[in-house]
Amino acid sequence: MTTFYFYDLETSGINPRTQRIMQFAGQRTTLDLEPIGEPDDVLIRLTPDILPEPEAILLTGITPQRTQLEGIAEHEFLAYFEESIAVPDTIFVGFNTIRFDDEFMRFLHYRNLADPYEWQWKDGRSRWDLLDVVRMTRALRPDGIKWPVADDGSRPNRLELLTALNGLEHTHAHNALSDVYGSIEVAKLIRRMQPKLFSYLLSIRDKNSVLKMVEAKQPLVYTSGQYEVEYDKTTIVMPLGPSSEPGTGLVFDLRHDPEAWLSDPSIRETVFAIKPIKYNKCPAIAPLSVLDGDSWLRIGLNKELVVPRMEFVRANSSKLASLYVPRYPRDSHEVVSDVSLDEVDALLYGGFLNTTDKKQLERIRKMNPSELTDVEVSFQDKRLGGLLFLYKARQFPQSLLAEDRVQWEKYLLTKFGGADGEFASYMKKLEELARSDFLDADKRYILEELALYGQSVVPSDSF
Repeated sequence: MTTFYFYDLETSGINPRTQRIMQFAGQRTTLDLEPIGEPDDVLIRLTPDILPEPEAILLTGITPQRTQLEGIAEHEFLAYFEESIAVPDTIFVGFNTIRFDDEFMRFLHYRNLADPYEWQWKDGRSRWDLLDVVRMTRALRPDGIKWPVADDGSRPNRLELLTALNGLEHTHAHNALSDVYGSIEVAKLIRRMQPKLFSYLLSIRDKNSVLKMVEAKQPLVYTSGQYEVEYDKTTIVMPLGPSSEPGTGLVFDLRHDPEAWLSDPSIRETVFAIKPIKYNKCPAIAPLSVLDGDSWLRIGLNKELVVPRMEFVRANSSKLASLYVPRYPRDSHEVVSDVSLDEVDALLYGGFLNTTDKKQLERIRKMNPSELTDVEVSFQDKRLGGLLFLYKARQFPQSLLAEDRVQWEKYLLTKFGGADGEFASYMKKLEELARSDFLDADKRYILEELALYGQSVVPSDSF
């Protein structure tokens, strides 16, 4: 049976390469959004090589000390996740999960010697994201839902604002389980008020559906966080063809004049009219026929403007695509040839794991600490030797030999040490935050706990 699994994370910071999941929460539901079983709500212990971002801890209130007292290790959580959560035919869904939570989950799998991707596609599993569903609903079919408008006239779509304005259950924003319940309630609201749009966007969540629509080279309504908020993050685009990046196409935003963009280099420097569309990230796209009179007005476009631009793009798609310059650096899946211990955590996108190495990793993950002590293995992937060492040091420190413990201490000293090192920056940030006049007693207590935590995990030679 196909089910939804709504999930949310609270993390020690915003960068999945350098920070960690501290709370995982989720609830399985039927496709009619009725709960199945009990929810999951798990704290995950922060390992001693991680100093959290103080702002993140002030937001969530989850201190490292609490995760150590009440939480489980990453490898224990991953085993539970694989056995009880990532069951066949699960649709993983949440509010902005594809761009944020899914990334943290991939890095957690990678650090713990598991395939980073299979959990979201193998055995009938898939993923979806409510954020762009919300955005497109606001742009195209807003009736029946109350939409937030800020004092400055902007039109935010934050989960806590949507739930509060519509009287939905969501008691504690930035608590993972509460955010899960809020996401489910928002999904129910959209499904009830705009069932056709909800079902349509769910039906095109797989990359093959998106690829088919883009390859048809017909104009598309496209909702994305990179577009203007004043038009509800929605525009009309014309596909240009495939990008050089696998699994990605290029589209031209018809809000801009393609003829002027093509002929004037100065316009191309300031107007980013071409955008990549990743087929496997559930983009919210729809045929032009979904637009009615009111939605044309909401997105600030009209047929008289769009049609001639569409025809120009169709006739000049190759020229336009050849001038595309990425706005942001891309993650690469090229296989790395040499990896140092201090950079291996960040190299998830340094190549896909091959079958031979994956079998070796599966065997290692089943070992107990005594077996890990003198495990000997040869990997084809140059990242995996360093990953294995860090896996043992973080998850099973009792498995380290004397020389391994020395290497681990050197790793921590390098990571934290120096006058301009990570620990010094961490303590400086705590001091800056403590000078704020807007902190209540609870937040000041959190800052004190963070200072104590930093001093407890950082080797004395780093002070």
